Amino acid sequence: MEDDGDRPRDDEVTAVANTAAFRAAVEVACPGRQPTAIEKLGRGNRKLTRLVGFESGGPVVVQLAETGDRAGLRTEALVLRRVRGRTCVPVPAVLADGTVDGTDYLVTERVDGETLHERFARLDGDVQRRLARTFGRHLAAVHDAFSFRGYGPLGAAGDGLKPRADEWGEWFLAYGREAVGRLPPAFDDVREPLQELLAGPLPEPDPPATLFPWDFRPGNALVRDGAVTAVLDWERPRSAAPALSVAKAEYLVADWYVDDPAPLRAAFREGYGSVRPVPEVRPVHRAVAVAASAVDTTGAVTRPSYPERDREGSVAFHRRALRRALGRAGE
Repeated sequence: MEDDGDRPRDDEVTAVANTAAFRAAVEVACPGRQPTAIEKLGRGNRKLTRLVGFESGGPVVVQLAETGDRAGLRTEALVLRRVRGRTCVPVPAVLADGTVDGTDYLVTERVDGETLHERFARLDGDVQRRLARTFGRHLAAVHDAFSFRGYGPLGAAGDGLKPRADEWGEWFLAYGREAVGRLPPAFDDVREPLQELLAGPLPEPDPPATLFPWDFRPGNALVRDGAVTAVLDWERPRSAAPALSVAKAEYLVADWYVDDPAPLRAAFREGYGSVRPVPEVRPVHRAVAVAASAVDTTGAVTRPSYPERDREGSVAFHRRALRRALGRAGE
């Protein structure tokens, strides 16, 4: 789930700096300023992300969309503006966005802070719980600020966001089956129970539809002096029931870094509940959330904890979580 973060070679820097989209992005966001440094940032799996410095004034973050994802950054820019304008959630300010030669670009301010992924496991328990409450409060604020008529991937439609699917059952089952289908053979002992769970009746026929920031986790947050300074990477947002969003965020915030997630889960829910009622998270929500988190879209098993577990340890971690969600932990 993490980019390697290595500094690019000189030829890579030159190639990026010479693209029409990069030049246009810098000119629109920072007119008259010439870049003096370009540094690869260790985040963003589907886009090219660079920190650009200048002789004077603060640096900016420039993102270019990958080929074939022309609408992605346009949607992310709209989400960032809406989250920043409607909620207390700290997100980078959008300085410019547009399209040049078929490539979308997005320029945002650079926010100070350290990546929480590398620090969370080493923090004092009280600080961890405080941060978990913050994540819960932020997610609830997002859910309170967005409402949609329909579910699924969101796309920019004029000045608004529009889901690309209408029926909850249709989208949720497809989302869950896709996640289960990505699981490698090491998960075969839980595959059939997961499929049976998805074949059963849905827990809610027509739930509220709100913003589902599917990668809402410490690894996409910056902290400074024990406080969250920015929540990053709002790419490819979806509309979904709040219960699915809560289940996935709980797994990535509470379970991911500690041996006993119960205190962090309670703190997360306390934070969420301070803004709005906590939705009922049922086994099917939790099972789908874990399956969707266990393997990324390239088919690689994700690596929980920090330092990150090896592949075998990661598979065991996700399998235990899936068995708990299925009520089979003691078998």
